[in-house]
Amino acid sequence: MTIMKSLFGATAIVALGAAAATAEPGLIIDLGGKFDKSFNESAYNGAQRWLEESGASYRETELQSEAQREQSMRRMAESGANPVVVLGFANASTLEKVAPDYPDTNFTIVDMVVDQPNVQSVVFKEHEGSFLVGVLAAMASDSGTVSFIGGMDVPLISKFACGYAQGVKAVNPDANVIVNMTGTTPTAWNDPVKGAELTRAQISQGSDVVYAAAGGTGIGVLQAAADEGILSIGVDSNQNYLHPGYVLTSMVKRVDNAVYEAFEAGAAGEFQPGIKVMGLDNNGVGWALDENNEPLITESMKATVEETKTRIIAGEITVHDYTTDGSCPAY
Repeated sequence: MTIMKSLFGATAIVALGAAAATAEPGLIIDLGGKFDKSFNESAYNGAQRWLEESGASYRETELQSEAQREQSMRRMAESGANPVVVLGFANASTLEKVAPDYPDTNFTIVDMVVDQPNVQSVVFKEHEGSFLVGVLAAMASDSGTVSFIGGMDVPLISKFACGYAQGVKAVNPDANVIVNMTGTTPTAWNDPVKGAELTRAQISQGSDVVYAAAGGTGIGVLQAAADEGILSIGVDSNQNYLHPGYVLTSMVKRVDNAVYEAFEAGAAGEFQPGIKVMGLDNNGVGWALDENNEPLITESMKATVEETKTRIIAGEITVHDYTTDGSCPAY
């Protein structure tokens, strides 16, 4: 048995083989916790997969408040962890400040770009994956009205919403797409009650398919959708299992692969700073099909979404990225 080390006192026992001779990598999990069934949990799963396959160990800490961001990064670097993987766009400004103080430590940030010589920035083409689930939403909708609930109202989440709306309109140009954000502070990521309230409000406006990109808040969205008998779409992790028969699909964002590959590169001495983009063409994003949602996906839907995926990868369909200009052609 080996101990997976936590920087804030708690320890977790994990079964491992011989520890690796290289420095242990570190993972800083963002607000909402590692079992949020979404973004953070995907990252945690990637770290666990690396742990199981490598027989090595890693250091981990979970943020409990905004005030811990800088403290966590410095503690992790000073503990000797290398590389240090930090999750979420909210860590960008802190990492800009911290990374230069630890030039011998490599950092990977997921979801934002930090331009430092010892930082790798992993970003995703969320708009592409969201376009695909928008296609499915439009094909599954009976009312012609679908909706989106985001977490914190930031450009990154509008990137999801806009991609989704474009996919919906590609199938049904007359469709109505309702978009709501949960809030403007980080608490918006962990408010399932508000998520459920927004879902019911959208249903009252005719929505019969709702896509959530809202972290832990999305759990409330999916629950309310199932309770009210409409379809939902999960995000980041495959959330189809949460409500079989009611979750149409999930827009999977392979944060797990980003963490796994960062740990692998660190162990191999192959860390590469700069920007790494993960999209449809390298399995960075996609849509989930399994036994939980298979009855909901017709052969026509599957064929259409797979053809759409192929055309996006080939450049035949261009999905507008909201973050490039702050606009969305589908609204």
